[in-house]
Parts: sequence; structure tokens; C-alpha cells
Amino acid sequence: MLPDFVKGLLRPEVYPHPVAEIKLVQTHISYVFITGDFVYKIKKPVNFGFLDFTTLEKRRHFCEREVVLNKRLSPEIYLGVEPVTTDGKGFFINAPGEVIEYAVRMRQMPQDRMMDVLIKDNKIDQRIIDRIVQKLVPFYAQAATGPEIDFYGEIPQVRFNIEENFAQTEGYIGRALTRERFETIKSYSLSFFAKRVDLFQKRIKSGKIRDGHGDLYSANICIADDVYIYDCIEFNERFRYGDVACDIAFLAMDLDFHRLGDLSGYFIDRFVKLSGDRSLIDVLDFYKCYRAYVRGKIHSFSADSKEIGEEDRGRSLSTARKYFGLAYRYAGGKRKPVLLIFFGLIASGKSTLARDLGKKLDIVPLNSDEIRKKMVGLVPTERRLEPFGQGIYSTDFSLLTYTKLREEAQARLEMGESVILDASYKDRAERTALIKMAEELDVPYCFVYCHCPEEETRARLERRRKNRKAVSDGRWEIYLRQVETFDRPEEIPSGHLLQVDTSQTVAKTTAHILRSCPEDIRRALSR
Repeated sequence: MLPDFVKGLLRPEVYPHPVAEIKLVQTHISYVFITGDFVYKIKKPVNFGFLDFTTLEKRRHFCEREVVLNKRLSPEIYLGVEPVTTDGKGFFINAPGEVIEYAVRMRQMPQDRMMDVLIKDNKIDQRIIDRIVQKLVPFYAQAATGPEIDFYGEIPQVRFNIEENFAQTEGYIGRALTRERFETIKSYSLSFFAKRVDLFQKRIKSGKIRDGHGDLYSANICIADDVYIYDCIEFNERFRYGDVACDIAFLAMDLDFHRLGDLSGYFIDRFVKLSGDRSLIDVLDFYKCYRAYVRGKIHSFSADSKEIGEEDRGRSLSTARKYFGLAYRYAGGKRKPVLLIFFGLIASGKSTLARDLGKKLDIVPLNSDEIRKKMVGLVPTERRLEPFGQGIYSTDFSLLTYTKLREEAQARLEMGESVILDASYKDRAERTALIKMAEELDVPYCFVYCHCPEEETRARLERRRKNRKAVSDGRWEIYLRQVETFDRPEEIPSGHLLQVDTSQTVAKTTAHILRSCPEDIRRALSR
């Protein structure tokens, strides 16, 4: 679905310099061509309300503004604006022909020194933070200010930006965040204005409203021979004009997002000390919340982009959920999702307990049998009596089923919903994958291992055989094979495994689970 000129610019010979390899990177507003020594960025003809690139003249104007503004922090990187031309047969950079686009030309920075790469490689430390602070403090001290810029520090203007975010993301409730998270963040953000009118006026009077960067986070910083901070907001002054704290909060939030809270705190401490801006602390969480929500919004937009692949869209939606979750925590949100996994041999009572607990907690369990049958177009109660390990119960199809189950659980947890899983989980590898997912999402989890005497299992399977509404296709011979292949749950960390004998009444067993599950889960469920 790429435009013809984008496809044309993927050919090395169209550039006015030697090119060995070209990499195309897309954002929701740009095409970025990485060619080796140079990078070319072309704006997409989009209109999101807060930006408008719908005409060639507008795109040229904002390319020129991008170069001028970014030379403030990275004059060595931004080289100028080049026309994209066509001769009717092909497309070229800065060659004779009809101008069909404009590209910002930049010197390519070392990719292995990009701050987001250094974060992934665990190579960020206090010395790097010090270098960034030493670059930022004089930048903000010298940045333009005055009545026209101060206007954007007034409550009505800041509030406009906040309310615009909520208006533009309401359609993502149920996909990227829950209604409860949306309302909590909105209430916190809007009530902050009423409570701290004096604080906003104090920030204006003390000269803290500046022509800043607007997009200050790790993806826009390179730590090489110097610190290069680039890609500031050029398309809308109200996102670049604002409180210095709003910019600083963005990078602090970004460090929090990457679980570098200690470095985030160190960054704030150093900036406050060197700049003397003590009142920045008073607005820090407010602007952190705003910045996290903006990132969630942008990734939500990317998740709807038809120009990127399905896998990238899914990744964008997952990232959006995580940013909205971070905004929720800054807003004081206390409700934390939990993961409960009911597992064991067939007829062990796991589905009955999962449903009963689900009703008490208002959580619809995710059942492997239902998902398995849905994947092949069967209704849940339709029988498929396959031999053990064959058909839809083969190893390969079971792997697909459990992957789908885990992906659905992850999506709900990222959005802020608690999850109950109901499946055999007889393989150690599948349980280990769930543990890894829960730990990466920082979600409290508990495995509930369901078991009962064999005679009770046999009786349940017989009753199930006669029940036409039963979802499971389990039978006695399947049970015996499961016994042979079931991996004992020895890999589950201490404190995250609860074993229950399901021969007791459902009510008694459910009450026991709620009393005995880990404290962090009990605490989360009580809120």
C-alpha cells in the first residue's frame, strides 16, 4: 500500500550520492529513508487536526521549519530541504523534473548510539544522564519566551491540549484502555487545574514557559561524540511552546516506561539542581501523565494505519495500552489487573471453578476449548471426539490455541482488565510463557492447580458424556494419556502456586481460593 514515489525512493540509484542499502521506517506522519550517510524524511499528506500536511506547500513549509528549529540543538545533523522530483519515469532526490514532495536531509547518526538502543542494551547510566542535562539546561535558559509564548502556559491552553487527547481517544476505549482507566486519568487531569491555579501562574511569572522541544524522549536522542537531541515539534507551536516541565517530564516518563525509575529520578534531581527550577517538582506527575497519554494516543493512531503490516499494528496497540497504563498510575489509579490460571487434568473441576470465580469477580474466563473450536469454526458445544494428540488436539494445533489464549490474555492485561485462564496447561513450556508474560507486564499472578480423586474424575467424565451442552471433548482414555504426559508444576515460583482439591463444594473451594491466593492479588481484587 506504499505510494509510488516511496517505492521509487527505495532504489539506490535515485540519490545524489552513493547508497549501498536503504531502510524505510514509517511513523504515523512520516516516511524516513535511511541511506547510509544521510537520512531523508518526507511528511505524509495527513490531517489529524493538530497537524495538517495535506498540501505540498504545507509540507514544504514544515520541512523548512523542522530544519530551522532543530538546528538549535543539533546544527551538525540538519543539512537542509531537498526536492523529490519525477521525470515521468522515476523518482529522484534533488534532480531536474517536476517537484512532487520535499524531504528533510539529515546526517545519519550512529544507530548503536541512539538512546533507545542504549536503553535496550542496558548501557544507560548516570554519566549519560549528566551529559543530557548539561545540554538541556542552557538550551531552556536561552530558549525564546515572552507574552506570545507565555499564553501557552495559561490554564485554558494547557486544558485544551488535555481535553483534545481525551476526545481523540474515546474511540479506543475497550481496545487500548478500559473505561475505568480513561475516566480516572481524565478526572485527575482536569481536577488538577482547579486545585493548582496558583501554580500555573507562578510558572508563567517565573519565566518557565519557553519555545522548547515538544518531543523530548529517548528515540530522539543520540549519545555519540556529543549529545544530539533532534526531531522537535515543528507542525504545531502549541505543542512546542509550553512549560519547561512538560518537556522534562516527557524524558522522565520515558525512563519510567523502560523501568529505569532510578535514572528518571536522578535526571529530575540533576535538572532541578542545575537549573534552579524547584517548582518543577510540583507539576511533574501532571505532565508525566499528559506525556504518557499522548504516547498512548499516537500508538493508537499507528495501530489503525493501513500502511504498516498487521504485526506492526498489533505491536503499536500493545504499546499504546502500556502507555495508557503508565498514565493511569501517574493519575493515582490503584486498580491493578491480576492473572489467575486454572489448570490441571481434564475433569479436574478447573472450568467450574473458573466460571464461579469469574461471576464473583465479574471476569469472563478465557477457555482453551472454546478458543480451539472457534479457530476451526465450531460452536463451543459441538463435539469433536479426536484421538489423543490428533486433529484439533494435535501438538501443532494446541500450540496455536495456547498462543492465541496467551495473546488474548496479554491484550486484556495491558488494557487494565483482570484475566482468568482456564486450560489444562500440562506442558511446562506453556506455563513458563505465562510466567514470563506476567513478569514483563508487572502483573500479580497465581496458578490454581486443580485435582481430585480418580473415581471422582471418572464420574464427572461420564456425566459430561451425557451432557450435550458440555464444551469439553474429554474422555476417560484421554485422561489416562494426560496423566502420562502432564508436567508437574515444579517450575512455578514459590508463592504463585495454589493447589486445590475440587472434590469439595464449589462455593467452599472458591472461598478457599480467594482466602489463599497471594497477598498482592487479594489486595488488587479488594479495590
